Amino acid sequence: MKPRILVVDDEASILNTLQILLKGEGFEVHTAATASAALGLVDEVSPDLVLSDIRMPGKSGLELLEDVRGRDREIPVILMTAQASLQSAVQAVNQGAYYYLQKPFSNDELVALCRRAVETRELKRENRALKKEIQRRDGRSADRPIGKNRAFVEVLKLAETVAPTDSTVLITGESGTGKEIVARYLHALSERVDGPFVSINCAALPENLLESELFGHVKGSFTGAVRDKDGLLVAARGGSFFLDEIGEMSPQLQVKLLRALQEREVVPVGATVPVEIDVRIIAATNRDLEQEIRAGGFRSDLYYRLNVISMHLPALRDRKDDIPLLTRHFLAAMAGAEDPPEVSERGLELLAAYDWPGNVRELENALERSFVLTGNGVIDADSLPDRIQHPPAAPIVADKPAANPTLDVIERAYILWVLDAEEGNKARAAEVLGIDPSTLYRKLNRYGVEN
Repeated sequence: MKPRILVVDDEASILNTLQILLKGEGFEVHTAATASAALGLVDEVSPDLVLSDIRMPGKSGLELLEDVRGRDREIPVILMTAQASLQSAVQAVNQGAYYYLQKPFSNDELVALCRRAVETRELKRENRALKKEIQRRDGRSADRPIGKNRAFVEVLKLAETVAPTDSTVLITGESGTGKEIVARYLHALSERVDGPFVSINCAALPENLLESELFGHVKGSFTGAVRDKDGLLVAARGGSFFLDEIGEMSPQLQVKLLRALQEREVVPVGATVPVEIDVRIIAATNRDLEQEIRAGGFRSDLYYRLNVISMHLPALRDRKDDIPLLTRHFLAAMAGAEDPPEVSERGLELLAAYDWPGNVRELENALERSFVLTGNGVIDADSLPDRIQHPPAAPIVADKPAANPTLDVIERAYILWVLDAEEGNKARAAEVLGIDPSTLYRKLNRYGVEN
């Protein structure tokens, strides 16, 4: 089958010349005089390559590039121009152009470039098909998160359904339930799997540093900015970007993030020229964002932009049938090539009876402690952390009002209960709660608890 090329140029003489040249070299050639007409042909003929002029009436070649990549990211686009500049070349490459060709060019140069672009697309197709075949033979489509609990499996099925799309996903659930693991699973099953998976914890950085990490900065924009730096949204080009603890982002940064998602571009700190971004956004939070919206802590427009596909991960106490599976998985990973230790019957009973406020993360940490203490021996009740052997009484909301307590009241009571259960050890309390220590310190400061 002949490779299909779509040639786009507003000059009829150039279209005719390129059509004759490329047909003579064995290509199936389709032509369009405008970007709008070209988009219709992209849907109709599914070209293997788009060759387009940059300067055209109506939509430019750069705008056509963006539209083509929105339809099929793997179609290579070669842009041609008679008025080349370094800035336009950089912009074209940043937006995903396969090559930036300056007029006039030789016929041999153009034909060789077209052949190379088509071969690159075909190689990507073959590599993807080979990966799928290997995965099929291995009986897996990716490293599937561990669990057989019905609610958890439903989440995984939803992830498998939406992974091939570029839809934004919002993952909710308590800290430690595995939100980043599910985000990585989405990435592994997506068409962006060959691109990077970049993540950031919005609660772990102060506002000014978080802004620079997300959007980048230019040299001299603030003290310590000794050179230009791309933000993570730009660095994740062609891949997935995971925004963890999105509910902790300040209102000012929420506005900037909303604009970035709407316009698909960012303005680095201290800059005036926007930079295009090409990422699939996956956000996660342990907060009730709808309640945060009512309280004025989170923007409704950003929430609806993020909440295109919603996934809620159940707490470990609600999927206790997965505890034996997770236990075997974690211990096998810790043992490596050695035989993993067994867990005594009483040990399994205690693991099943405990409520796991820190969820899967707390289970893994508890098993790691027991593994280190017992080596490759049997993990019994005595080697488990004391809080699991002798769980404290459930927390009581002492300052419960006449009506139902607010979420803030319940959260405060729960955090203080965990801190008390860990005998004031803030590092261990943060681990059990599944939050960053800096987040715990900020909350305790807000509660008036001495740090």
